[in-house]
Order: sequence, then C-alpha cells, then structure tokens
Amino acid sequence: MKASATILTLVAAMGCGGGGQTSHTVLVAPRLNLLPYGSVGLVTFSIEKAKGTLNEFATRRFEEYLLAAQSGIEVQEFSQADSTPALSGARGVPVVFLGRLKLSDVKPSGGLIGLTLPHVEATVTATLAVELRSTKTGGTLWRSSSVATEKVGQLAIVDGVPEFAAQNPNDAYGHLINRLVYDVTYDLRSTWVKQ
Repeated sequence: MKASATILTLVAAMGCGGGGQTSHTVLVAPRLNLLPYGSVGLVTFSIEKAKGTLNEFATRRFEEYLLAAQSGIEVQEFSQADSTPALSGARGVPVVFLGRLKLSDVKPSGGLIGLTLPHVEATVTATLAVELRSTKTGGTLWRSSSVATEKVGQLAIVDGVPEFAAQNPNDAYGHLINRLVYDVTYDLRSTWVKQ
C-alpha cells in the first residue's frame, strides 16, 4: 500500500510540474516513408568536375544510411549505364534514387613526406543533390541537397581536374561524404521531437 501511494504521488508530481504543462519526447515518422514501395532502385551517383571513385563511395554511403534509417525495404543497385532501364521500372522497382556529386573550389596543398614521398591534399567544396523519381510517371517525388567544405587527402590533380582514387576512401574523404549524406538523408530518418 505504502509503495503504491509513493508511486502515485511521483506520477502526480511529474504531471503537475511546470504549471500544468508537461513536455515529452515523441518519435516522428520520416517525411519520406519508403515502406509502401518495398523495393527501391539506386543509380550510382554521377560526378562533375572530378575523376575517380568518389561518386561510388558516396553512393555506397547513401545506401548504408538509407537502409539503416528504414528497415523492411530492399535496394536494387543500377550502374550509370543502366539508369534508363532503372527509370523505366527494370526489376520491378517503382521508384529510383538518382544523385549528382559536384566538386568546386578545389584548393590543393601538399609537400613531401620524408625526402621522396609526395603528399597532396586539398580543401574541397562539394554539393550532393539526390532525388527520388517515379518509374511510372517519371515525375520527381522528393529532392534534397547539401553543400560541405572539407580538407581531403589522397587526391591528384591531372590536367587541372582533381582525381579521387584513395586506397582507403573513408580515411581520405569519409568525413566530407558522411556530412553530405547525413544532411541529404534527413527526411528518411525518424526523429525525436519535444512536445
């Protein structure tokens, strides 16, 4: 009896705190819910003003964030060359994600490590724009973009064009890509909101 009375008193006190107004946190569903589609297509992101595998790395990271945010869906991957069949509903996908990674303001710096090993890094501004298109109508269902500036390593400048081909992309430019993908996938994640 005494324990029950104590619990009731605590519950009442929590409910009465703050002049009758209580705040609590609720989980809000993502703005873009992919569960009704079941299966979604993902075309390898294109890249502008750079060469190398940075766009493939960004596509993989986007897929990881997408699958972590929304369980119960499958992602079917398409190469850039297969973007037309993907948009036509190949493999039965009702929607397809397309993305473009654009690099600008590449400011290289570097020197030698020891006496002979060249080291090149650069401050890079990157924009990632992603959209979700219907394979039935071709219309855009959702769109998001993000811009970030970071210092990245392991790149070369070939004929004035930056080339990204790191042995370990996560070490070389993982922070830049993580930032872009995290921002772009915001609408795909559930969020906690205080009410």
